Amino acid sequence: MPAAEEAVALKDKGNKAFKEHDWPTAIEFYTLAIEANDKEPSFYTNRAQANIKTEAYGYAVADASKAIELDSGNVKAYYRRAVANTAILKHSEALRDWKVVIKKNPNDKNARIQFEQCDKVVKRDAFLKAIEVADAPSAAEGLHIQDMKVESDYDGVKLEEADTELDQEAAGTKGVKGVKMTKEFVEDMIQRFKDGKKLSRKYVFQIVLAVKALVYAEPTMCEVDIPQGSKITVCGDTHGQFFDLCNIFKLAGEPSETHHYLFNGDFVDRGSWSTEVCLTLYAYKLLYPNSFWLNRGNHETDDMNRMYGFEGECKAKYTSDKVFKLFSESFSALPLATLIGRKYFVLHGGLFSSDDITLDDVRKLNRHKQRQPGQSGLMMEMLWTDPQTTPGRGPSKRGVGLQFGPDVTKRFCERNGLEAVIRSHEVRMDGYEVEHDGRCITVFSAPKYCDSTENKGAFINIGPEYKLNYTQFDAVPHPDIKPMAYANQGLMGLM
Repeated sequence: MPAAEEAVALKDKGNKAFKEHDWPTAIEFYTLAIEANDKEPSFYTNRAQANIKTEAYGYAVADASKAIELDSGNVKAYYRRAVANTAILKHSEALRDWKVVIKKNPNDKNARIQFEQCDKVVKRDAFLKAIEVADAPSAAEGLHIQDMKVESDYDGVKLEEADTELDQEAAGTKGVKGVKMTKEFVEDMIQRFKDGKKLSRKYVFQIVLAVKALVYAEPTMCEVDIPQGSKITVCGDTHGQFFDLCNIFKLAGEPSETHHYLFNGDFVDRGSWSTEVCLTLYAYKLLYPNSFWLNRGNHETDDMNRMYGFEGECKAKYTSDKVFKLFSESFSALPLATLIGRKYFVLHGGLFSSDDITLDDVRKLNRHKQRQPGQSGLMMEMLWTDPQTTPGRGPSKRGVGLQFGPDVTKRFCERNGLEAVIRSHEVRMDGYEVEHDGRCITVFSAPKYCDSTENKGAFINIGPEYKLNYTQFDAVPHPDIKPMAYANQGLMGLM
């Protein structure tokens, strides 16, 4: 078969995999098509779209740029590059491409909507930067929670105040009373969420502030041992998929003082029950403060929450700007890593741009000095980096952070006396993947991600012997509310 015909046949196989929502296989076939014929722009635009589906936005930008290099009038390539740059919050770059798209195709109503939305975001970001204040006071100031009334139509279990105040002046919670979290309240709250009901806004404020004070006092890297008769369940991204979260507790068992849990970031965004997921995790943290652990993810950040739905969901469900602002403050107080049995280093993203970084550097990192991760530094790398199959380090497929190879992982583990790094941050079709000669494990706990990826979810059980036991699970039904229902309106049409 001539190379050109072979390339088209491979592209067709990629298209078939794409239609079946098997994005990794689609990428493999598009890559083979490009290897057979690297002068055809459509192969790059197709792969760009598959990369968008796997959140490899940096690769998508590169593919779209190559298609534009081959065909400067390729509207689809400009469109894909704009989508990818929008997804990684590079709005100014995206805006330039949207201008090209609507100039070349002025009747494309959707592109015009994207352009207008992107333009609004660029102006909003400039405004927020202009009014940004260092060491701004907590959103809790002036709330007077003690004087708030529970809504008259609230028919759930009552949440009682504790006798003592949250004495965390540095966390901005000094003077606010704590709460008496009970199993009865947690179970009733979960059932309310299943029934489509909400919590009292007063209770939301109380729970978030109590968790903020609790996790603020924890170290940047929590260190957990597993005694005899106990175990820990490690979960990856849950992304607002509340009904799948409930299924995890059904399959793995409810949290308790002997059944520890660690949720490894990205509790919110994309899925349309992010407040329910976060409040459930927070309530369990208050109920079992010494056996329920939360690491921060890259979606526990303001920029991501504004784009991917959590800010909009907070406002839609609890009609208050302060609900999101207090959640944001609690996110910035979360630990960045957990060390299990001095054997497993668990963090959301991955390893570092330098081999000189050790666990002691993580221990010493003052996460409270920098609320948001920024574009460089240890916090950004811990939240954003990804593994790669090739040795060394490379540019990020996301367009943010970097990638690290098996040799990097091996050196880090050997230097720090670790068996493996456990991370999340990426969809895995089987719910988990063991890479880098067993030293890098990815676990992802949002099955059928965004209702469009045919992936399983997974969690890891670790007992006193510190062996890793993997459980896979499928998505469960949920009410007919689409993912990204509360997201930036322009972005909703792109994903």
